[in-house]
Amino acid sequence: MAMQALLTYHLKYVNAECAETLAVYSPHDGSLVADNLQVAGQVDVDKAVAAARAAFEGEWSTWTPAQRTTVMLKFADLVDHHVDELAPWESKCMGQVITSTRFLYRLLSSIFRYYAGWTDKLAGEQYPANDGYYRASVCAGIGAWNGAPGFFAAKVAPAIAVGCTVVYKGSEKTPVGLLQLGDLVKQAGFPPGVINIITGGGATGGMLASHMDVNKISFTGSVPTGKKVQELATRSNFKRVVLELGGKSPSLVFDDADIDNALQHSSQNFLFNSGQACIAASRLFVQENIAPNFIEQLKARFEQFSQAAGSPLDTNSLFGPLADKGQFERVMDYVDIGKQEAELITGGKKHSFSKDGYYMEPTIFLNPKDDARIYREEIFGPVLVVRTFKNEEEAIKLANDTSFGLSACIYTSSLPRALPVAKKIDAGNVNINSSQTFDIVAPFGGFKQSGVGREGGRQGLMHFVETKTVSINMSIG
Repeated sequence: MAMQALLTYHLKYVNAECAETLAVYSPHDGSLVADNLQVAGQVDVDKAVAAARAAFEGEWSTWTPAQRTTVMLKFADLVDHHVDELAPWESKCMGQVITSTRFLYRLLSSIFRYYAGWTDKLAGEQYPANDGYYRASVCAGIGAWNGAPGFFAAKVAPAIAVGCTVVYKGSEKTPVGLLQLGDLVKQAGFPPGVINIITGGGATGGMLASHMDVNKISFTGSVPTGKKVQELATRSNFKRVVLELGGKSPSLVFDDADIDNALQHSSQNFLFNSGQACIAASRLFVQENIAPNFIEQLKARFEQFSQAAGSPLDTNSLFGPLADKGQFERVMDYVDIGKQEAELITGGKKHSFSKDGYYMEPTIFLNPKDDARIYREEIFGPVLVVRTFKNEEEAIKLANDTSFGLSACIYTSSLPRALPVAKKIDAGNVNINSSQTFDIVAPFGGFKQSGVGREGGRQGLMHFVETKTVSINMSIG
């Protein structure tokens, strides 16, 4: 596959009307990954939305569920065939290790296959010939940079499964891999305008959120940006919104937990993607009577994992750089603040692996103050804060003392304890004796400021349809 830097809609790669371009540099060593990546301006966004509208009102609306299933499955097969060409772009752009980026593209194809099976199963109260709901028509998706292929699939696959059309914008930090999907969309046999992929930063995203001919938008990213998306969507045409936002997830380790399992999930699994994951359990609470030994072992595991830092393209690497200079500086600023708010027990410095790259040491802070910024705010890096608790009641109180509510982890060998605690945790996703789990058949989303709506499973489909009530007066005629 030849690298594409253009926008793609109407099954064509096209030059943007906007003169602005993007350049992406490797966070591994600062080298240029790609330049002259074209940015979608207002005219380009209008054209992409118009292409989606024309497709929805044209050929695509006549396709049967079986036809939609066929092209979705073919697209999934094509992605699988090209994984080894697509995945390195994510690793080069944002530093995620190659084993993870390969997984994410396979996740993309899995999500498309899952929703391909739903095309003829979303019935209304009756079972008509095709489906029983009113489609949201033209939809927009905006994804974050820390899992670009997965976000693309979660927003595009359910939309097209029910017969909608989509304009999708990925992050300006990781635009290259997704642009290559345009070729595969065409090869799969989708009609022109069904899937449109554009590039750009926040301004381009704002154009989609405020566009009067977009009926629904799904966004993954930070809380401040999510609030802007919701405001723009409301101010324009009151478009439907799904927001998957940030987290400051708690992890509770009780004294009857399997210690090795809890350590594994609190160290290596937490440090997945260098801690750049919305569901990362960055607040760790350990029961007092096991805390000293647990924390000592956790410190050793963080320091051991730090030795696995390497090039994102090396299959032996487990720990890559932060996404770019801005992200590195942001996380290091939090570390400097944290040194005034808590006890630093390991890490806290730029990693020695790469002089020019944006690697930082896995970091643990102990006993932060209640109002500490490192305890309250999402850092989005390999920085863990640890506190202790006396009993179950205190653990739940500490876990819920946050403005976020995306995820939580509970480690205990007692199911009679785990289930009641899980019920009392204010989070949309609770993992028992596990962490960072995602299953495409289950809904995913958060409470509080972690978002609105759900992606995944049947609920992921329902945001792309509307209920229409039709009443018939049978007494006439």
